[in-house]
Amino acid sequence: MKKLKKKLTLVGFAFSALVLLAGCVQTVKNSAGELVPTGQGWVYNILVRPMSAFVDLFAIHSDGTKWLDYGWAIIIVTLIIRLILLPLSLNQQYKSTYMQEKTAYLAPVFAPLNERMKRARANKDQQGMMEAQQALLKAQKDNGINMMASIGCLPILLQYPFFIALYNAARYTNGINSSTFFGINLGSSSGSWPGFVLIGLAAVFYALQSVIMYFGMPEEQRKQQKMMLIISPAMIVFFSFASPSGVTLYWVAGGLIIVLQQVIVTYFIKPRLKVKIDREFKENPPKMTDLPKDVTPVASSAKVISTNRKSNKAGRNAGRQKK
Repeated sequence: MKKLKKKLTLVGFAFSALVLLAGCVQTVKNSAGELVPTGQGWVYNILVRPMSAFVDLFAIHSDGTKWLDYGWAIIIVTLIIRLILLPLSLNQQYKSTYMQEKTAYLAPVFAPLNERMKRARANKDQQGMMEAQQALLKAQKDNGINMMASIGCLPILLQYPFFIALYNAARYTNGINSSTFFGINLGSSSGSWPGFVLIGLAAVFYALQSVIMYFGMPEEQRKQQKMMLIISPAMIVFFSFASPSGVTLYWVAGGLIIVLQQVIVTYFIKPRLKVKIDREFKENPPKMTDLPKDVTPVASSAKVISTNRKSNKAGRNAGRQKK
């Protein structure tokens, strides 16, 4: 539950920051009642204007004639930016996944401490809870577990300016409001036909990313992650209804890369990380020092932990003696 709350907090922070910065572009209503940028403000001049020029590069000839639909221009620019940032995103997910897999590997070692903490909490023993928590934190530190270090704010912050620029460029680039893409008016609200098609595609991509992530998790973690299957696509649908179709098209193109990124993490990075962690703890068995007196580790070697990870059922009858 705590892990779920942390992830929900991070997702909420990410979308809040996106909405906050997306609203930093100063706009006025033109004669048609449409919101257009005033051309003032640092967000527009530093981030949005260059990105809009990049979109125009794929839609307008140097002589001013149109040679490619703005819809395709949004898709091409989004894919280019997302692919450029993909190594940074994968590196961040590599670090995060490494810590998650390492923590899961050490779960049998940390089990006595977690059990002690549960008993202390049930008995409302504040002193016992503090001792168990301190021992758990020390055990995590001794074994190289630091989830905060795996989050890494810098890679996330480096990506935000590009996403904010893309979002606003898709919304305010001259020509997009009057363009259509397969019969969809890019300047009109996505919350009307045929804009529903783009909303549906965006929801499918973000839901697919969540499903791939879900089935790549150990069984014991899936119960905590069921809500994430709904939250991500639901938030995209919610924001799409309040945005022009050009913005929703940007989310559709970005969702394609997000699915690709999750496939790489789940089916290529995770299996290699598991092999790496198995090797690391075989060479350097887990450390458990300065435990509370009534805490006895249920596993004291990497071999035992590896066996438990492979099968919780195997070996249940081992050690029983015949009468």
